[in-house]
Amino acid sequence: MDNDILMFFDKMPEMLPLYETIENKICTEFEVVRIKASKTQISFSKRYGFAYISLPVRKKKEWPKKCLILTFGLSHQVIHPRIAISTEPYPQRWTHHVIIQTTDDIDEQLMEWINEAYGFSMVK
Repeated sequence: MDNDILMFFDKMPEMLPLYETIENKICTEFEVVRIKASKTQISFSKRYGFAYISLPVRKKKEWPKKCLILTFGLSHQVIHPRIAISTEPYPQRWTHHVIIQTTDDIDEQLMEWINEAYGFSMVK
């Protein structure tokens, strides 16, 4: 495990196993994925970033205290109960945030969104 990733989870170490599950799924699904940890997020990229993991730093009242936030971008807005927030920072570039609390949340639906975001990142 990369030291930067371990440091990322310093304040919430109980979320590391959940992150490892996401990382394994993404690395199994996509070839040659680059993973980069910064102070505020862990990014997954090929040509460009397509999925990002962050901790709930700016907690919303209704969000759980312990969770991961998975962010991905698409050309369109996805309306789904699992999407906590979606914004359009640029025309036809929608950013979506999904709360992940358990490994059950890393399911086929989430992987479909990540797969679509991967494809979208390749044609930017």
